[in-house]
Amino acid sequence: MPAKPRRVRHLILVFGDQLNDDSTAFDGFDDAQDAIAMHEVREEASYVPQHKQRIALFFAAMRHFRDGQRAAGRTVHYRELTDPDNRGNFADEIAERIRSLQPARLIAVEPGDWRVREVLRETAKQHGVELELREDEHFLCSREQFESFAEGRKNLLLEFFYRAERKRLDLMMNGKEPRGGAWNFDKENRENFGAEGPGKIRPLRSFPPDALTREVLGMVAREFPDSPGKLEGFDYPVTPADARKALTDFIEHRLENFGSYQDAMVTGEPFLYHSRLSSSLNLHLLDPREAVTQAIRALDDERAPINAVEGFVRQIVGWREYVRGIYCLKMPGYADMNALNADLEVPGFMWTAETEMRCMGDAVGQLVDHAYAHHIQRLMVLGLYTMMLGVRPFAVHEWHMSMYADAIDWVSMPNVVGMSQFGDGGIVGTKPYCATGKYIDRMSDYCKSCRFDPKKSTGDDACPFTTLYWDFLARNRSTLSKVPRMNMQLRNLDRKSKGELLAIRAAADGIRRES
Repeated sequence: MPAKPRRVRHLILVFGDQLNDDSTAFDGFDDAQDAIAMHEVREEASYVPQHKQRIALFFAAMRHFRDGQRAAGRTVHYRELTDPDNRGNFADEIAERIRSLQPARLIAVEPGDWRVREVLRETAKQHGVELELREDEHFLCSREQFESFAEGRKNLLLEFFYRAERKRLDLMMNGKEPRGGAWNFDKENRENFGAEGPGKIRPLRSFPPDALTREVLGMVAREFPDSPGKLEGFDYPVTPADARKALTDFIEHRLENFGSYQDAMVTGEPFLYHSRLSSSLNLHLLDPREAVTQAIRALDDERAPINAVEGFVRQIVGWREYVRGIYCLKMPGYADMNALNADLEVPGFMWTAETEMRCMGDAVGQLVDHAYAHHIQRLMVLGLYTMMLGVRPFAVHEWHMSMYADAIDWVSMPNVVGMSQFGDGGIVGTKPYCATGKYIDRMSDYCKSCRFDPKKSTGDDACPFTTLYWDFLARNRSTLSKVPRMNMQLRNLDRKSKGELLAIRAAADGIRRES
């Protein structure tokens, strides 16, 4: 008979996006009295359809973390997905651990998903065990600090938060002034590659799967054959050591040009000068402090210009911390926000890339192949299309959670419901990010090989983005008239004749029917 598990003092629950050795969950950990519990559960891999590489990334990283903790002498109770005793969800798995180990206390870092946090609290309550949720100090800004920033403010704009954090953390500062004389260098970070294209760009450092990861890949292929995306070519970092190597590779080979071309898009080039570090950061394999420190050191050593370093720092110190603060402050009600009353579902081609639109086909194709698309593709191609089409913000969020390797509820919800879909009515962004196909033509080479004309809003060769742009403004005119930064676009709308608008509406309705 198997040995009966010993009773533990503290049972430390570790989730798949909390894989840092210095987690506050381990403060006061006693190897002789305490234990760790980790669970691969089918519910988390299927409550929305999940990209095969996303599932593999989480489970491979979790198993490597498990082995590292055991090598350090800690007891880890780990349930693999295919274990015959696996109950399939966190509530039942944790309940079983409580029954078998009889811990005096459950300890966990606060989950990055409101739904999981509520499951954890309810399970602990039902079984009469004390639950201690600790602050996630992986982040630079605590919940209390963000609440203090937000208190009494009429709006919670990123720029205000970013400047406050730069000062508080003394990052890229000359006394009280920002280094380089400006808080951001956005105007210098909007270059495109022109007709000549980007030329040869050094590929990302690859991390071929080791034996443990290959085991996970095989399991995912067997257990989730109908999940979206491809497993072939999986090469994400799944350990802290490899995540640090990925950071070093970015700093040495791409940071220099990251700023200037961070908004550019090129057919068949999924990464360009981007870092692809977000998944490592969001699983806590990489410390954001280390990423910021290395980038600033490159500035100090004149290996990267200030526009590139500041742009990278702003994504981490500014945007990443900001959206987490918004999530913690506004959930759970934030998930239901739908300021534009959008009611459609995500188009079917956004799972397969089967579309004549070259920009959408390329961006979705990257997702299918890599579970990755960079921020301007997310916002100004994929997010732009769904917002102007009229898709429910929460449905877009669920699709985002399905298709992106780096998607965690806290980062996806404000980015999608707020930033890209304007579902929150202006909490995150001061206006909807809406544009015609001309924007995509300016920032990419997509339109050169597309059958649609970005200058046309009606006709067989009209660009769906341009058609939907004018229809979006017309459909939402009443709401958008209350948004000051939309005044110029609405004045342009007013120049359209009634006949033009009727033709645009008919064309837009046709696009919706085909979606």
